[in-house]
Amino acid sequence: MAVTAREAPAIRVGSSQGTWILVTTVLGSSMALLDSTVVNVALPRIGHDFGASLSTLQWTVNAYMVTLAGLILLGGALGDHFGRRKIFVIGVVWFATASLLCGLAPNPGVLIGARALQGIGGALLTPGSLALIQASFHPDDRARAVGLWSGCGGIGAAIGPFVGGWLVDGPGWRWVFLLNVPLALLCAPIALRHVPESAGGDGHGRFDALGAALGALALALTTYALIEARSGSPAVPVLGALGVAAGIAFVYVEKHRADPMMPPDIFASRQFTAVNLVTLCVYAAFGGFFFLTALQLQVVAGYSPLRAGTALLPTTALMLLFSARSGALAERIGPRIPLMVGPLLCAVGMLLMTRVGKDASYVVDVLPALLVMGAGMVTLVAPLTATVLASVDTARAGLASGINNAAARAAGLFAVAALPLLTGMGPEAYRSADAFDAAFRRAMPLCAAVLVVGAVLAFATVRRPRAGCPHPECRAHGCVTAPPLEPPRESGASGAGAAT
Repeated sequence: MAVTAREAPAIRVGSSQGTWILVTTVLGSSMALLDSTVVNVALPRIGHDFGASLSTLQWTVNAYMVTLAGLILLGGALGDHFGRRKIFVIGVVWFATASLLCGLAPNPGVLIGARALQGIGGALLTPGSLALIQASFHPDDRARAVGLWSGCGGIGAAIGPFVGGWLVDGPGWRWVFLLNVPLALLCAPIALRHVPESAGGDGHGRFDALGAALGALALALTTYALIEARSGSPAVPVLGALGVAAGIAFVYVEKHRADPMMPPDIFASRQFTAVNLVTLCVYAAFGGFFFLTALQLQVVAGYSPLRAGTALLPTTALMLLFSARSGALAERIGPRIPLMVGPLLCAVGMLLMTRVGKDASYVVDVLPALLVMGAGMVTLVAPLTATVLASVDTARAGLASGINNAAARAAGLFAVAALPLLTGMGPEAYRSADAFDAAFRRAMPLCAAVLVVGAVLAFATVRRPRAGCPHPECRAHGCVTAPPLEPPRESGASGAGAAT
């Protein structure tokens, strides 16, 4: 029996059913979180096994991000309309099937296509896992349930690079993807047996499939133009222009649809627009950094995949341990200073990474850079999310969080596409330690410069939110590819109001 959003659920966190709901939602979201962090560590082995160029490695990351970023808002709307459990289970099965295709891929083309399919599954299950918690638990237990979900998911994201390195060094890179299959075989039956169905209560039955398709198409075509620009093909500028046209069409459709997935009027809040610009800068730098660093540690420093994955643990571990405290500090002093200091710390960390070359010492060269980087991420991520929520009406908090999450993923997508082009990486750069090291040393200052721009934007535009604004429920966070998603709020909750 479906429960609409207007009915108050009564499941408690300590109950048997509440435990099963948390288990299945954590399993589902962990599949997508793990996949967003483990694949980077596997890239050199994938490239060598397939004899692939650097553009193939870029597409291995970006094919997933294109569909995930373009469709994640639609995924939440589909759950509201057809049933959140149904769409969540479809997403889990879809993601696992696409993961199986990735693991069995006989060539790069199949792998890239399967990665795009994975992103569709991720767009269905990622918002669905949080929506199920919001719709299932008693209002008094909801914040605790969201906290447990985000904390456990953060642990999954934190250990992702280590798990990826262990799998690549052990049974092989294909198991980075095949691991999702047994997780899905656990997750889907538990969801069907123990998670109640729920759906949105508005009943209008409309969702913005056209807007989602145009958004994803714009991302895909512009990404293609950036990645393939080195080839000199005459098709590149044509497809790039078509990508820009698709982006313009997306904006037009969103302005004229009755129920757009990204309502243009939400950007009437200057604070919301400003903090999303900061998000674009910050997560563009993060996306480029983690993509290139996983390669630098293996191609140049000579680390094994396991050692490279383990080396990246400090950044995510620091976020998981201290993001809640950072959020509490920002509530006391306001978000402006953390959103300025955090990107500057991250910029220093990226500049320190230029010391990582051949035979780099982990303790002397790698660890200090990653600790500074992690401290910067801790400082800025929680205040970033809080400012997003505080900049819109309480009833639109979930939508604002979804837009901010999609913006971060799109920023990382473009960074992975553009940085090799901007730094002069050739198609075979990752096979040469000297060539890759030279390009990496050019890339880190570029990423740092983008972070400085983000810090200046934050200082110039971000203001302290008014009292009574909604605060983040996802306090612990370990994902480096995007800020945490937040659940939708009841329109009658206290603290409504928009900062302008």
